[in-house]
Amino acid sequence: MRSPRLASLARILAIPVGLALAGGAFALDWPNFRFDEGHTGFNPMEQTLGTDNVNQLQLAWQAQLGKSVDYSSPAVVGDLAYIASRDGRLWAFQRDGCGKAICLKPTWSSEAMGQIVDSPTVADGIVYVGSQTNDHNNNGKLDAFDAAGCGQAVCAPLWQGDAGKDAILQSSPTVADGVVFVGAFDGRLYAFDAHGCGGASRCQPLWTGRTGGTIESTPVVSGGRVYIGSDDGKLHVFDAHGCGAAKCGELWTGRLGSAVIASSPAIFDGVVYVASQHALSAFDANGCGAAKCDPLWQAVDKTNFFNGSPAVANGHVYVGFDTGVGVFAAGGCGHKRCNREWLLFGNGFQAAVVSSPTVANGVVYAGRNTGDLLAWQADSCGQAVCLEIWSHVFDEPVLSSSPTVVDGRLYIGGTEAQAAEDRQGRLYVFELPAQ
Repeated sequence: MRSPRLASLARILAIPVGLALAGGAFALDWPNFRFDEGHTGFNPMEQTLGTDNVNQLQLAWQAQLGKSVDYSSPAVVGDLAYIASRDGRLWAFQRDGCGKAICLKPTWSSEAMGQIVDSPTVADGIVYVGSQTNDHNNNGKLDAFDAAGCGQAVCAPLWQGDAGKDAILQSSPTVADGVVFVGAFDGRLYAFDAHGCGGASRCQPLWTGRTGGTIESTPVVSGGRVYIGSDDGKLHVFDAHGCGAAKCGELWTGRLGSAVIASSPAIFDGVVYVASQHALSAFDANGCGAAKCDPLWQAVDKTNFFNGSPAVANGHVYVGFDTGVGVFAAGGCGHKRCNREWLLFGNGFQAAVVSSPTVANGVVYAGRNTGDLLAWQADSCGQAVCLEIWSHVFDEPVLSSSPTVVDGRLYIGGTEAQAAEDRQGRLYVFELPAQ
């Protein structure tokens, strides 16, 4: 029987609680990019890793994939961990590893599907991931697999959804109320029946919503609305139930002032946070009563880039920056323009943080494009710039995957640059030393 506290928190956050462990404990699931329904990147139930012991983290094992991992971030559900690689394959490994330092054989993997750079999502026994076709057309596809596999080493999708004539790039599927939402590079939001289309192998969307630019942003669903960013410099908001037609217009849009490249909205306490190239913007999730809305507040930097998706935790917003991770007050500053509270900065060679930050038990984790995985305390150090409390350096030029922190483990995708190109992809898993 799960503990009442754990069950209550799971209902509040819409987080599935999974595996039964020895001693009556339960392993928590991380089912989609950014963890919870609001895509906050915040795991409030982590109790093992914290500021007092994160400096003891060590690489426990790694799984060898195909080509490099680019942006795809791990989902951990039940006894499996899922991640995708650039050769268009989805991989499923035992979340506890294989008892060896390097795991070479997955529980199952998908057939090659062109290219995958988004993150898998697991819901109701199905794992969804976006891809592009492996022909010269680069058409976008939503792929749905049995999360347990197919009884073979390599599995074909249960069904595929047609998502336009451009690839799905970085926009990860979001499942809500029996519908799967995903954005494509053709600038459209696609909505599919999560159960497929009556046993057919190829499915058409229930409806689509068009924006004014390409989409690499992951949709978030809250209060019957779908929120997604576009490189037209707007936050687009649609009715999650559609409009009764094949093509639906927005309920409202939010002005961002600069293009959204890959940032996905995060929603907490009625506020939508999204990063564009030169601004972090906060909107009332209910809009402003008009078709076009201005932010409640913005943090603007004309010379540096905001990167990745914001994390929202304990009254703060954490977002990747050219020089680290910027920290802002989630409630704003009482003005339309707000400055950051402090900067999380990593020692060594400098590069952008495009990995979306993850917050768990007082620690912020993010990758940097020097191959560094960094951890900082989530609270202020009392200075304008706070240094990391732990780091690990990989043999790769970039680290764009976002950390998954669950049940005392840190999972992240990456690349082993010294390996052959078709075996460079990695799922890295960190743990505390055995006692």
